[in-house]
This record gives sequence, C-alpha cells and structure tokens, in this order.
Amino acid sequence: MQTFSITDTGRTRDANQDYVFCEEHAIGSFPNLFIVADGMGGHNAGDTASRMCVEVVVSQIEKSTKVTPIGILEQAVAAANETVYDASLEDVALYGMGTTLVGTVVFGDTAYVINVGDSRLYAFRDTLKQVTVDHSLVEEMVQSGKLQKEAIRTHPNKNIITRALGTNRTVKADCFEIEVREGDVLLLCSDGLTNMLEDDRIESIIKQYKNDMKKAGEILIEEANEAGGKDNISVVLVRL
Repeated sequence: MQTFSITDTGRTRDANQDYVFCEEHAIGSFPNLFIVADGMGGHNAGDTASRMCVEVVVSQIEKSTKVTPIGILEQAVAAANETVYDASLEDVALYGMGTTLVGTVVFGDTAYVINVGDSRLYAFRDTLKQVTVDHSLVEEMVQSGKLQKEAIRTHPNKNIITRALGTNRTVKADCFEIEVREGDVLLLCSDGLTNMLEDDRIESIIKQYKNDMKKAGEILIEEANEAGGKDNISVVLVRL
C-alpha cells in the first residue's frame, strides 16, 4: 500500500478548516484508516469541528466493540457527531459549527466507505469513478433531473450542503462497500479540489502518476490552486 495526504489553505481563504487523517497501519481492529473532513463555521469553529470530528472517530475506532467494519464506522461517526454538536452548544464562539466527513478502511479486497456532506471518495482502476454521493442542494437537483451533472461546479448554490456532522443531535451517514484489487487508487478529497478541477482532469493526473501518490497529490493541489484555489484543498491518496 502506498499512501499520501496533503491539505492546503488555497489562494483565497485565511485559514484551513480541512483536516485529514492517513494511517496505513492498524487502528483498533482496522488494518488502516483514511479520513477527510471539511469544517464550516465562523472564526475557529470550522477547523475545530473538523479536527474534533476526526479525533473522536479515530478514538472510537480504537476502542470499538462492534464487529463489522460498517458498524464500527457508524458508531464512530455517531459519537463524533454528538461531541461536535455538544461543543457547539457549550461555547458561543463555536455555535453552529459542523463538518463534512468521508472515510474509508480497506480489508483485503473490500473498501468500506462512510460519508456525510460533500467531501468525496473516488476509486480509480482504468477510469475514475465517484463512489460517494454528495449531500448537497445541487446533487439533489441532479438526482431530480433539474440540473446536469456537469453544471454542478459552476452553480451559484454549489456550496450549500444538506447534511453535515455536528449540526444536529443525530446524523445519517451513507455507507458503501466496493470491491478493490491491487493497483487500484482511492482518492478522498474536499470540495476545494472538485470545485476547481473537472473529474476528467483529476483522472488524467492520477493515471499519469499512479505509481507515485506523492507526486499525484502535489499536482492535484497545484492545479486546483492554479484554477483559482477558492477554498481549502485536501487530498488523501491510497494505492493498493
């Protein structure tokens, strides 16, 4: 397994509210764990939400008594949601904070994926495929036939998310199981990447540097910044 993670403030934001976790060694009963969280909220609230979320998820996975990978992930996300939500009520400076989350663990030939919000997981073999489904207003418009998929990146409401971790007492996460094999690449990223680069360009970069995850990650960040860098940009790459 070859992995690389990177997060960048971008060209226009003062602070980085993204938080990444990239561990190819065991965490509790998991053989590995990869997470991207994109925080939201004023002042320090966004970066507090994303960091707190990831820290609680990791802590819960380390001590979980659940048996199945999806059960462990769901329990961890529920605990993180409760922690972030409670913190937002206890400190007026953190009121209303929340975060997206996308995470995965790879067991042999299966990757188990969980997500809340619009941070994404893609799988690359011969082509790039988006595995997660955005919890966003524009994605709902696509699903209902009111908007073409290609128009998401430029839509004025593209940043409105319909589900986030920490904004309510409970949260519903989506879970996926995908088959993977040697040579496949998994990409976890915040919308700071996907709002700046078309999927075709992301696919091209991963294809060109599929044997060098560090180079692929650095090029993705560089090109997202060259395209405007209008948000924080986070990338986790996992080559099996």
